[in-house]
Parts: sequence; C-alpha cells; structure tokens
Amino acid sequence: MADSLLSRVPVVAGLAYIERSGHLPAAFPASLAVEDDNRYFPHAIAVLAEGQKIGYIAPEVAAKVFERVRAADTPLNCPARRAAASDHETSGVEFLLDCSALFT
Repeated sequence: MADSLLSRVPVVAGLAYIERSGHLPAAFPASLAVEDDNRYFPHAIAVLAEGQKIGYIAPEVAAKVFERVRAADTPLNCPARRAAASDHETSGVEFLLDCSALFT
C-alpha cells in the first residue's frame, strides 16, 4: 500500500462516537484494536483515543492490515488528526490517521 494512502487513513463511523471525540484536540495519539467479535465487519479495527473508541479504520484499509494489527504484541499507536471540513462535508469522516510508520 502506498505511503501516501497510509498517511491519510480515514476513521469511519465516527458520528456514532461523537460524544466521545468532541473534546479531542486537533492532533492526538490513537491506538488500534482488532475487534474479532464484530458481526458486521470481519476485519474490524477500532480506533481508540484516550482509551475510548472513536470509530474504525476504513474497511478497504482494514482488510489489508488486519492480520498485522492482530499479530502485534502490544497495541499499535499512530498519530491522528481532525479531518478538514471538506472531508467531513463530503464523506462524514471526522478523523484521519497517519499509519505510514506502522505498515511500511
């Protein structure tokens, strides 16, 4: 997967967790956690900030990195940031992750 794509991974389903994420700063550390019991998406990777779920890695990316996240001995962390207003308006994406250091 190209580095440019990994530096801008969308966090989806963020609106479901908006009460948890409304206070987050413009940039913050995020953790990734595999959800083996997610009945809707077999490759679900939750995105956590301050220990609380704020969404999921976009499915098209999650399917490609799922096994690497699952195999990690410790939770994987990466920088996160608020998406631009245009990202939110066109796709509903609230946050973007920079996973380039994790999956290169």
